[in-house]
Amino acid sequence: MEYITAKEAAEKWGISQRRVQVLCEQGRVDGAKRFGWVWAIPKDAPKPADARFKREETRTNEKKIDARTGGVRQ
Repeated sequence: MEYITAKEAAEKWGISQRRVQVLCEQGRVDGAKRFGWVWAIPKDAPKPADARFKREETRTNEKKIDARTGGVRQ
């Protein structure tokens, strides 16, 4: 199996190197291994999903009630 560094994964996934390290520490990158200070990440490992959001539809289809008029606003 081929491995890449956190820096290479950061460039590949479009996020910071530190964020990749945190994801590895949290166990969210499948197959990532730590050797001293360096993370070895499988070359074919997918970028973990953003855990801040459950589903995209929840955020984009949300309707809010306007407190002033009582109507629905988008």
